[in-house]
Amino acid sequence: MTVHFIGAGPGAPDLITIRGRNLIAKCQVCLYAGSLVPKEVVAFAPPGALVRDTAPLNLDEIIAEIKTAHDAGNDVARVHSGDPSIYGATAEQMRQLDELGIPYDVTPGVPAFAAAAAELKQELTLPEVSQTIIATRTTMHASAMPEGEELAKLASIGATLVIHLSVRNIKFVQDELIPHYGQDCPVVIAYRVTWPDQQFIHGTLANIREKLRKSKISRTALILVGQVFDEHNFRNSALYDPQHVHVLRPKKKSVKK
Repeated sequence: MTVHFIGAGPGAPDLITIRGRNLIAKCQVCLYAGSLVPKEVVAFAPPGALVRDTAPLNLDEIIAEIKTAHDAGNDVARVHSGDPSIYGATAEQMRQLDELGIPYDVTPGVPAFAAAAAELKQELTLPEVSQTIIATRTTMHASAMPEGEELAKLASIGATLVIHLSVRNIKFVQDELIPHYGQDCPVVIAYRVTWPDQQFIHGTLANIREKLRKSKISRTALILVGQVFDEHNFRNSALYDPQHVHVLRPKKKSVKK
């Protein structure tokens, strides 16, 4: 018996990995966060499987479901949105499984910020504009940020920012970022990326709060910040430069005439 932590991707059912889909299809128990994982994803579960939405359950209740499956010898598909390694609350589940001696593995998924970039047809690392991506969040009611990871400190780097779980904290985001990025820095709010009702709100640090207020979006959204979202005159990378040689594209020998 094994618990399979599976990243379901950002929302669209066809963005789950083949491995993730195949694991769900063979598990007799499927536990998923119904508020973030569409039912079409867990529909891959085999006939007769126990498919349960864990959104109303606390950690102990989820572990109890897994232990019941373990005692019965049933594999479990533990399906999380996006990628399990990013704000997935998987570590605390794994810690308890370790204590219980229940084996598990992890299958990655497409993170929401990567899906947002794809929908926007946007590269996040443009040469000489930004070569660093920081995925972070802000302090809300659930938990504080660790010392040294304050948004203003991260902003001092000037990297492309992917801010999770903070759309209700947009004024704070503005106040912390404007001194470092400037009022005209591009911002994109990405709401329920790849779901049928996805939305993108484009603005700047100066006006994004008002645009967000008018949209009435208050959850399930990313805040993307950086010059890459409005830069068109970037330098081409060296990767495909004819003058750039590497082991797979060595310098061509000149042909003597």
